[in-house]
Amino acid sequence: MTDLTDRYIWAAIRSVPIAQRADLERELRERIGDETDALVEQGRTEAEAERTALTELGDPVALAADYVDRPLHLIGPKYYLMWWRLLKLLLAVVLPFVALGSAIAQAVSGAPAGGIVGGVIGLTLSVAVHIAFWTTFVFAMVERLPARQGQRPIEVPWTVDQLPALADPAKASRLGDLIASLVFLAVFAVALVWQQFGIPWVPELQQVPLLQPELWSFWLPYFLGLIVLEALFAVAVYLLGWTWWLAAVNLVLNAAFVIPAVWLFLTGQLVSEPALEAMNWPWGDSAPVIVAVIVVTVIGVAIWDVVDGAIKAARAGGARRAEAQLT
Repeated sequence: MTDLTDRYIWAAIRSVPIAQRADLERELRERIGDETDALVEQGRTEAEAERTALTELGDPVALAADYVDRPLHLIGPKYYLMWWRLLKLLLAVVLPFVALGSAIAQAVSGAPAGGIVGGVIGLTLSVAVHIAFWTTFVFAMVERLPARQGQRPIEVPWTVDQLPALADPAKASRLGDLIASLVFLAVFAVALVWQQFGIPWVPELQQVPLLQPELWSFWLPYFLGLIVLEALFAVAVYLLGWTWWLAAVNLVLNAAFVIPAVWLFLTGQLVSEPALEAMNWPWGDSAPVIVAVIVVTVIGVAIWDVVDGAIKAARAGGARRAEAQLT
């Protein structure tokens, strides 16, 4: 069996419950092997026989659905897989361009940073809903409209060229890190914008901005830009794995955040005066200790993140060298 068979089996078993994957994989390997051997005995080459056997088995997702007795129905089963694949493709391609275009248009029109973030989120969600609704609506109508006499219904034959690449175990393990990073960055970005209107769950700060409003002239948009870069960095780590140049980028991003943040904090330019008054700051003789703890904690977290990135880069590099030696 070649990489083509492995890809077919992976495409099939990844859509069934974990407990049934081993049985399905064993059954598929036996079936593919038997059919390939039979075709070879008829005079086909190994590669041609394998490709023919996989083509005759059909779409692996549909095969797996039959195995676990799970119907693939949108409103009916006829166009389910075609609908699902097209919907995922449209969402993946269209939404990033919608978000980017919206952000650029609002920035050019002079909208504030908070308005840009809110506008991008609102428009992107709206477009996603429209794509999902209208794509589903069209397929539901097509499924129910009978083909005209002499006209064949819509058909997209499955071929082995549509098989996905094999899953990278290391990449799968990085998915959790990616999700955690993106969620944290999204919450941080929302918090930066939200704090301008007060913190509703803190009675003393319900109507008071936590950070200096003057920071919107440069520093808060700067930090929001860093959040975007951090999100892109997290995606790069997920796709490429840790490398030394990504570890260097991580160092630069940490420095770009920590240095101005600590400087603004120590010079009294970060927290707004009304917020300090609402919190009755400074808190007596403990104020210098609290400031020192905050600064050391922020710097310590950044240093640990940089060291952790370097360790992961070194381990990933060692794993790649070991794999290269084996091959």
